[in-house]
Amino acid sequence: MASPSARPEGEAGGTPTPTIWSTDAAVGARPDAGTGLRPGAGGRGFSATSTSVPAAPRPRRPVFTGRQGLTVAAFMAPAALFVAVFIYYPMIAGSQMAFRNWNLNDLTDTSWVGLKNFREIFSDPVFGTVLSNTGIWVVGSIVPQFVIGFAIALWLRRRFRFRGLYQALIFFPWAISGFLIGILFRWMFNSEFGVINDLLEKAGLISEPIPWLADPKTAMVAVLIANIWYGVTFFAIMILAALQSIPDEIYEAAEIDGAGRVRTLFQITIPSIRGTLSLTVLLRVIWIFNFPDLIFAMTGGGPSNETHIVTTWMITVTQQGDYGKASAIGLIVVAMLLVFSVFHLTATREKSATGGRPTTGGKQATGRKPRTRKTKGTAS
Repeated sequence: MASPSARPEGEAGGTPTPTIWSTDAAVGARPDAGTGLRPGAGGRGFSATSTSVPAAPRPRRPVFTGRQGLTVAAFMAPAALFVAVFIYYPMIAGSQMAFRNWNLNDLTDTSWVGLKNFREIFSDPVFGTVLSNTGIWVVGSIVPQFVIGFAIALWLRRRFRFRGLYQALIFFPWAISGFLIGILFRWMFNSEFGVINDLLEKAGLISEPIPWLADPKTAMVAVLIANIWYGVTFFAIMILAALQSIPDEIYEAAEIDGAGRVRTLFQITIPSIRGTLSLTVLLRVIWIFNFPDLIFAMTGGGPSNETHIVTTWMITVTQQGDYGKASAIGLIVVAMLLVFSVFHLTATREKSATGGRPTTGGKQATGRKPRTRKTKGTAS
């Protein structure tokens, strides 16, 4: 029987050296049993071997049964039926009218006429004026709305007193109907008792009232001013929501590095919200292209078709009873928006993939070869 003062074999002192176990080994198991570790030299510590630990089994995906599929279909059926009856069926029925002689003045003949309605539209002298007006309407509305909305969003991102009140006042116009906004601005631009002429006369800018909505030279300007005022809110809402997602630490780091406001805007703010800006512009172009409410309430497309865009012209043709021609105009609108959407999404996707700078092969867009930095020293 060993005495209490007996020392373990190989130890210099009387106190036994505690055994150190690897944290990867199982509790209560030998350190060299199935853990990939083996005793080191002299019995102190362990060294790793090439034995690999088996990976944990992946969790099995739940099996989607047929009963669950029927349950999902039952819940989706009312919404799908509603969309099919009130959206897709009228769309298909209206599209086939574009290829028929469909006129309310004579419903006895609704025969198939092919592309006759399209040929009449393209040969109509009003079509050229309508197309140019549509381009002016979209571009003249988008650019000021984007610039002013961006500036308002940057201002509202700052913290100041009564910021919530200012946000409510700026966002309020978006809750009003476009047709109601058109009626409001129609009275404001009235040549006899409109507030616009009154303010300009008191400021000494004009000597006599301007017939804003009756003069072909100023009618489009009036409807553009109204639409800019109405649409700035949409850009301000969307851009402000995107700006609030940018961490403040990024701006603090840029300020420490000495970046100015312009450099911070173009190198931090805009690249961080490029996706939101692209989507907002796309949605707004589609919206303005299909926004006849304001024009129809202010001018009805006049005078002399100078404020007619494609959608207001379509409404006018519909009121004349020529449903076949109006349906053909609707298909032209859909085709134009589809082409623009594909072009816009393709261009923005390529720009985001190349980091905002198009590249060709291994060269940059500037035509110079990328520089290679030389390092001193010898390779090991």
